[in-house]
Amino acid sequence: MDASGSATADDLPTRTADLPGGARGYLVLVALASGEPPSQVALAKEVSLDRTVMTYLLDDLEAHELITRRPDPRDRRARQVLLTDTGRTRLKQVRRSLAAAEARLLTDLGDQDAEQLRTLLARVAQTAQRELIAPEEAEC
Repeated sequence: MDASGSATADDLPTRTADLPGGARGYLVLVALASGEPPSQVALAKEVSLDRTVMTYLLDDLEAHELITRRPDPRDRRARQVLLTDTGRTRLKQVRRSLAAAEARLLTDLGDQDAEQLRTLLARVAQTAQRELIAPEEAEC
């Protein structure tokens, strides 16, 4: 933050730094907030993380009471991952913090320019995601 207490570009990485797993932890919380409780394997695929890395990350998130795991009622061998009330509250706090930082960084752009930038960045992110999932197809 600068002297006025406003967010700066250098401050952005710290928005998720206090979450277990940092930005990866944030992605997991976002994914969990958006629908039915996934299995650990499905969640790992959704956020493009190795299953072993996902297990350690979920252990950390669970230790901080941000998520919980339970046997999947459809397949007792699998584990569902659920966002706790604490996790939902923490996610809201981080989202507000990120929104404030984004607003500060985009302050010199008009509404239309800011929306165009978000759209273009989303397209770039989708391309990056596709390359993570199927890198051999992206090279064609």
